[in-house]
Amino acid sequence: MPVEAATQRSDLTLERVFASPDLAGSTPRALKLSPDGRYVTVLRNRPDDGQRFDLWAMDTTTGEWRMLVDSLKLGTGAELSEAEKMQRERARIGGTRGIVAYDWAPDGKSILVPLDGDLYLATLDGKVRRLTATQAAELNPVISPKGGFASFVRDQNLVVLDLATGNEAQATREGAGTVHFGEAEFVAQEEMNRRTGYWWSPDDRRIAVERFDEAPVGIVSRAAIGAEGTRVYDQRYPKAGTPNVLVDLYVMNPDGSGRVKVDLGADPDIYLARVDWAPDGRTLLVQRQNRAQTVLDMLAVDPATGTSRVLFSEKSGARSWVNLSDAYRALRDGSLIWWSERDGHGHLYRLTDGKWTQLTSGDWDVADLVGVDEASGRVTFSGNRDGVLERHLYTVNLGRPGVVSRITEPGWWNAASANGTASRIILTRSNPDQPPQVMLTDGAGKRLAWVNENRVAGDHPYAPYLPSHREKTFGTIRAADGTVLHWEMITPKMEPGKKYPVFFHHYGGPHSQQVSRAWGGTTPLQQYLVDRGYIWFVIDNRGAANRGKAFEDHLFQAMGGVEVADQLAGAAYLKGLDFVDADRIVTYGWSYGGYMTLKLLEAAPDVFAAGIAGAPVSKWELYDTHYTERYMGDPRKVPDAYLKADTVQDALKIADPLLLIHGMADDNVVLEHSTVMMARMQAGAVPFETMLYPGQTHRFAGSGVNVHLWRTILDFLDRRLMPRMEAGK
Repeated sequence: MPVEAATQRSDLTLERVFASPDLAGSTPRALKLSPDGRYVTVLRNRPDDGQRFDLWAMDTTTGEWRMLVDSLKLGTGAELSEAEKMQRERARIGGTRGIVAYDWAPDGKSILVPLDGDLYLATLDGKVRRLTATQAAELNPVISPKGGFASFVRDQNLVVLDLATGNEAQATREGAGTVHFGEAEFVAQEEMNRRTGYWWSPDDRRIAVERFDEAPVGIVSRAAIGAEGTRVYDQRYPKAGTPNVLVDLYVMNPDGSGRVKVDLGADPDIYLARVDWAPDGRTLLVQRQNRAQTVLDMLAVDPATGTSRVLFSEKSGARSWVNLSDAYRALRDGSLIWWSERDGHGHLYRLTDGKWTQLTSGDWDVADLVGVDEASGRVTFSGNRDGVLERHLYTVNLGRPGVVSRITEPGWWNAASANGTASRIILTRSNPDQPPQVMLTDGAGKRLAWVNENRVAGDHPYAPYLPSHREKTFGTIRAADGTVLHWEMITPKMEPGKKYPVFFHHYGGPHSQQVSRAWGGTTPLQQYLVDRGYIWFVIDNRGAANRGKAFEDHLFQAMGGVEVADQLAGAAYLKGLDFVDADRIVTYGWSYGGYMTLKLLEAAPDVFAAGIAGAPVSKWELYDTHYTERYMGDPRKVPDAYLKADTVQDALKIADPLLLIHGMADDNVVLEHSTVMMARMQAGAVPFETMLYPGQTHRFAGSGVNVHLWRTILDFLDRRLMPRMEAGK
């Protein structure tokens, strides 16, 4: 019998939570403005298939919508290449089908659309021209800034296609084996938020092209275990403390001629973090990060010769690291808008002729740079100046540093994309009771048109479940050192004197904020669990994002320590509430959250009634270089920190019921993380339960699979909590 099922029954079922259409309503992706601002284009999922996306456009002058490219009619159905599958996995869109990306031509008359491994050029009159028809996949396709070329990576080489003639030029030819041109290496995609390996100059005259060689990187024989067979991939995976790829950067003409090597410095063991062209095309701006990620150099490169000089450096000190950001912009006047945490929080600065001016300041953080209107001096950005639980859009003027104005309504979590000057903004907002809404606004935040109002009424998919929807409440507790920690909670409709079990969800890792006034991707699932009688609870521990650098730095060479203590403080807070059943608090997490489940059960036996660890990291030495060494250092230099942080050495301390879950084709947190834990616990006669999923990667795909996953979790909890219910009678 499910926990409290008799009194908390609802029409919301697991099948409906994961079925199409999505309960959050239409979920447009990849929202963009046409170059002239007339059209808003989106990828929209189909009502009968939430994982298949088509290209749609809205005329902002009339509000009329039309489908530009139907992925079912145009697509060939060809199987994706392994390289494209892995790119999608890195972008967290594994399992999606149809159109997953597109690129507007600069003249606004056509759109480059990749589909099923080939490229198409769609025009606004509904016509589609096929550009490629090959067995090989075309990766990272874009249209050049002036619109003369389409470029892409095929068979590890950069290819440039003249759109006027249809002729292809092989810009590089040496890509083969372990050598790749124009691609981003594994850690760049997975950990650095860099998805490409080539960059056009603004005038179409040159291309900066990354070359990387995987030969030094160790091979992990990864078995992608499927339902009807196993494929073994010899994947180049740079584990912490082992060699990375060798990276070079070249500047060349579109046909590959005139190649010049960029001087990236004497140390080959570096990360190529970002590459951008100055607006006049005369300077290439390259961000170079040292292996320890304690120094980030901005290089100014002469594209004609490849010579470089250091414009400035960001340095973290010995007990921290430098975070990467995309919140920067090179301006036409030669100045640079730059995001930095040099004062302890992420803020915007302007570099002009070697002099810095701080544009924003205070005990809050800038999240993203939305646009810069150079003519008026207006800078539009997002941040949490009005409180960490909300994200808003703000403006500041280059001529009046520090004078910040909010342009979005209170009570929401906002995200935005815009044209270059942010005179037209595509604003996406949500709160715990309203799924994401998308609108077109002017530069002052005034709504011009709804792109997707998504109001929960009428035939909205979530409307039938509003009667049982429970509001989310927020609060704070203090960590052992007095630091304020934010929590969120959803409770069932409670009866006086009754105590309720808690579903304690956590992530716990860096660069993530879980507690916010936003509609999350798991909101319907949260409501389903509350319908079953659980209290939903989450707390953000020290180390989480958007609270300043000192808050995050607690994790330095100390993973599995302070964040565990803060989560346990959350559990202690729950146990002190008179409506919480202190003997029936269950803990759940995925990825870093799965790691946290293991660490929590090891650190505090009998605090939790049971734990669920999904795709957990177990030994940080098994995880990749850029992520792990950023926070933990090099395991060859600080082995004791790694030993203390792993879960394997203390596995035999786990005394509470544990369910271990992993996808058998996971190339991010590879299955070895779980098998090493399994072997350790089995050798020590420690009981646990497990569920493995053939063919599934780090992100589970498929409504049926997700229903099975959560039925497994809930069956486990029903069995484990029932004896505690009986014992309490």
